[in-house]
Amino acid sequence: MAAPIIALIDDDDVFQLTSSRMLRAINPELNINQFANGAEALTFFSENINNPDLLPDIILLDINMPYVDGWMFLQDFEKMKVNLAKQPTIYMVSSSIDPTDINKAKENEQVEDYLIKPITKAKFEVLVNHQ
Repeated sequence: MAAPIIALIDDDDVFQLTSSRMLRAINPELNINQFANGAEALTFFSENINNPDLLPDIILLDINMPYVDGWMFLQDFEKMKVNLAKQPTIYMVSSSIDPTDINKAKENEQVEDYLIKPITKAKFEVLVNHQ
């Protein structure tokens, strides 16, 4: 079985770097796509809508980003996902412990879980091996 493809959608460069390093330590074969905001990610999805070899298996989606934040990404993604060649598992990631954010994410049927930053290597292992 091929290693999962992971999309990191987050404007935090430190999170991108540390997450990529931890994920590659778990599995060096992982293909990790990085996007600084939801708009970049949506463009990628629309350009690759029929290509399951490029679409991610897992999306780690930050809430607070410039241009298109996590909530706006989910709204646009919901319209697009019915046409995607592959259905990714979406995890919201945030440093926010605000119950409003947590409940909003858990109530969204597109979101598998809400992960509070920083994410541990053990948690990443569970996500990667769950695929």
